[in-house]
Amino acid sequence: MFGDHPKDAELKATWDAFCDKLKESSDLVFRDTTPASEIDRAKGLRLLARNISLGLQFNLDNCDADFPEIMHYFDPIRKQGGDNTDAYYSGAPINGKNTYRVTGKRGTARFFAITVLENGNTPWGGGVTGNLIDSDVLVDKEGNFEVTVSPEPDPGNRGNWIQTTPNAWRITFRQFFADWENEEPMKARIDRINELEHDPMLSAADVARGLGGAADWVRSSTAYWAGMLDKWKTQPNTFLSYGQLEDNKIDFTPGGAPLISYWFLPRDEAIVVRVRPPEADYWAVEFGNYWWETMDYRNRLSNTNCHYAHMEDDGELILVIAHEDTGHPNWLDPSGHEEGYVTVRWIGADHYPVPAATQMKLQDLDTYLPKGGKRLTRAERKEQIAERRRGVLNRFGF
Repeated sequence: MFGDHPKDAELKATWDAFCDKLKESSDLVFRDTTPASEIDRAKGLRLLARNISLGLQFNLDNCDADFPEIMHYFDPIRKQGGDNTDAYYSGAPINGKNTYRVTGKRGTARFFAITVLENGNTPWGGGVTGNLIDSDVLVDKEGNFEVTVSPEPDPGNRGNWIQTTPNAWRITFRQFFADWENEEPMKARIDRINELEHDPMLSAADVARGLGGAADWVRSSTAYWAGMLDKWKTQPNTFLSYGQLEDNKIDFTPGGAPLISYWFLPRDEAIVVRVRPPEADYWAVEFGNYWWETMDYRNRLSNTNCHYAHMEDDGELILVIAHEDTGHPNWLDPSGHEEGYVTVRWIGADHYPVPAATQMKLQDLDTYLPKGGKRLTRAERKEQIAERRRGVLNRFGF
């Protein structure tokens, strides 16, 4: 019973403090800038709950840089920070003074990047200290690769090396899938090169540090991203990059800084986004809510990309945001929200065009759009959503 061990009081206080910090996190959902709608406030609480597991992994379960494991960050039910609908994000803790070897099979995702970032002044660390992007990652005929991550070059690995700094603390893998159903994800592992034996012991101090760090991270990370998106909120229907609004260094996709626009949409209006995509290795359109979470991309139409997009005959991309299905092939479904964000990103492009957004009454939509534009039947729309769900199963396994 309680008191049988001299650390019982300390352990119970640790748990109580963890729960109290999580309770305090709910203040974020009810601050002045949060939309006063049931769906946005409900999803704010869900956001906090969803990210507890990630905070625990970062601070308690996979925080040992001597014995790191590659874990996934986001998926259809755990999101934050403008997660790319096409992505599989994963990573592991490292210590910049150690040497690591990453081995595995690259997979066939359209875009692939490995980045090492330093600790910093955001919940996701600071700037990138080194990376290997797409074709920089040398693979054999079967798609296998080996990457050394270390302060000094590995004489046994002549190709794939990322140099670390003493402050390096995390390695991140980004896989962006264009054809969700047919591109295969990476399979890989990370090992620190040492002769240490894993210590299975867990102390009261370890738990206090881990639970406290997890609760702090849940609060700070969700507040950070909501606060960031508030900056776009002041300039609706204007596409701006992260760097135009924020000086903090952050680990965003190398060579693919997103262009983001905030939208407010009454039920009787529509927003049309128009742009001619460049020649690019990969490009995508992402769509999400106030909390900088993507919409439910398993069951709602909330994205397009260089594989799925229906282009006009002249090469223009036309996106239609509306609460009702307008029949346009690149319709983005607000999924019950009356405000949120839309993002475009061009990676490896020959130029970087900025989309234009125009808002109008829904009844004026057909007058505004080019005559003879493409439309989908109800059956085609149903299949469009079904293929997304099949692709999610291929990528995540659930």
